[in-house]
Amino acid sequence: MAEGLKIEIVSPERLVLSEVVQSVTVPGTEGYFTVMQDHAPFMTTLRSGFITVNGTGGTNEVYFVKGGFADVSPEGLTILAEESVPFSEFDHAGLTTQIKSAEAELAAAASPEERTFAQEVVSGLLNLAAEAGQINGTHIH
Repeated sequence: MAEGLKIEIVSPERLVLSEVVQSVTVPGTEGYFTVMQDHAPFMTTLRSGFITVNGTGGTNEVYFVKGGFADVSPEGLTILAEESVPFSEFDHAGLTTQIKSAEAELAAAASPEERTFAQEVVSGLLNLAAEAGQINGTHIH
């Protein structure tokens, strides 16, 4: 393998990214984690968030990921995403629509269980919107 970490981001529609990089920061279900070359193997689930890819030339690229799995192996990092696009293709207007819809579901929730679930969805979407608003060319966790 070339010097660096091999990363592949795969969505159902396409291969989003395949290259050798310095490091990758990923939104795991339990929080963000960073992977570099020779990282210990593990597998985890992902939450919706932004992947920061630190290239070997010192450039950073950001990708949106909506859920999925990350597999770190001796061969590198493979991300199997429910949905993934470069940040430049991220649908900010669609996120605003999702937030409004989730807030309406929260307001209409009849049981405590429905309210709890709806509140978690609203909170997750609001956090995603806040994070997207902070990205301006570089993304540091």
